[in-house]
Amino acid sequence: MTALGKLLRTTAFRLTLVYLALFALFAALLLFFFALNTRRLLTEQITTSVTTEVAGLHDQYERGGIGRVAAVVEIRSRRPGSSLYLVANPLGQGIAGNVASLDTGILTQTGWVETSYQRLDSPEGVEHRALVLVSELPDGFHLLVGRDIEERQRIYDIILTAGRWSIAAVVVLGLGGGFFVSRHILSRVDAITEKAKTISAGDLSGRLPVTGTGDEIDRLALNFNDMLDRIEALMRGFKEVSDNVAHDLKTPLTRLRNRCEAALRNARTDADYRVALHSTIEESEGLIRTFDALLMIARAESGEAGHGMVDLDAAEIARGVAELYEPVAEEKGLHLVVDAPGPALVHGRRELISQALANLVDNAIKYAAPAQPRAELALAGEAAAPPADEAAPSPTITVAARNDGDRVVLTVADNGPGIPSDARAHAVERFVRLEQSRSQPGSGLGLSLASAVAHLHHGELRLEDNEPGLKATILLPRAGPELLG
Repeated sequence: MTALGKLLRTTAFRLTLVYLALFALFAALLLFFFALNTRRLLTEQITTSVTTEVAGLHDQYERGGIGRVAAVVEIRSRRPGSSLYLVANPLGQGIAGNVASLDTGILTQTGWVETSYQRLDSPEGVEHRALVLVSELPDGFHLLVGRDIEERQRIYDIILTAGRWSIAAVVVLGLGGGFFVSRHILSRVDAITEKAKTISAGDLSGRLPVTGTGDEIDRLALNFNDMLDRIEALMRGFKEVSDNVAHDLKTPLTRLRNRCEAALRNARTDADYRVALHSTIEESEGLIRTFDALLMIARAESGEAGHGMVDLDAAEIARGVAELYEPVAEEKGLHLVVDAPGPALVHGRRELISQALANLVDNAIKYAAPAQPRAELALAGEAAAPPADEAAPSPTITVAARNDGDRVVLTVADNGPGIPSDARAHAVERFVRLEQSRSQPGSGLGLSLASAVAHLHHGELRLEDNEPGLKATILLPRAGPELLG
């Protein structure tokens, strides 16, 4: 397709043609209406003036008869720019006036009539058009008074000519503007199309061009770029998850296989087989927990798990989670403190919020324990850190729930090794761990699940420095009659 053909087939050019046709039609109707009204106004002026003169001449007739009328007509017909006058006898012969000739039969009819005429002072053969009023006087005499209408026709023609040229100019300028606008829009659409082709070919780093004008094409491009950012992040996350799944699940599956092979080779008694089966079941349960966490994260990120939300007390959830993990914390030499006094209402799913908070508490217990040979920093729930200072405060984990304006704040704070500030943004990704040895148990999904649950509930997960240690905070919209209206 040629460039011109491509331009003519654009929606912008077609819309330009439609609007141009409508505007030209409207302009033509407006000019025609103006011309008709101008002609009507001039005609009304002529008829008013002529009617007044005829009435005056009839008065003259009543005062002095035909002779007085003829004398008045002779005087008026000699004035420059005078009207047309003719006084005729019953035989149709003119006895006074400035009209040399008329169309045949004009004097035989009364009333308004349009006719050709020739004035006495006009060159021979030069005819004009006039609008005349023919009236009958007593004794069979006829009186004709009229005005030339060539000026009216000239004004009418001038308006029509100006209208035609105006419409022609509108069409030319409209077509030119249509070509310009269509070419401008087409160039932007072509640029977007070419960039879309490269993106479709697999280059997700490409973005649609934005001119910065803020028009509808820019808004569309910005929305598409936001969508591409999201797609690129999801694809990158999918690749990272695939790599991490292959790495993190290969190890337990290999251990599972090796234990089964070892049981087949070395087991001699029922007790040996029972030990092998127990270890196999334990490894399998770890794999199931990993897949359950992945499934829950996927459902939370897709919004599928957002059904069945109700108003619930986050402070009660915090107290329940703390009570559940208190024996585990004491066993590892940790002091677990709960600060959730009053109701903190949120709109959500109890099991999801409980699981997110439990993951944060479990993460804190794992890496704030004092007996670790080296403190390990947990990313996404499990990572490593440098050894703790000997003068560090006694290991304490605080679980808190409180209201903060229109939000509910759930906090799990510890005084363990914490997470470096430059690693916190990376901490919520799935299967990501700074602990290269991966000696701590877990799958690296704890913080990922907490972040997904927070976003599902229109909140967010923040990781901050507890000086020392890590403070993980889940911010959720507050519910309640005074806020929900």
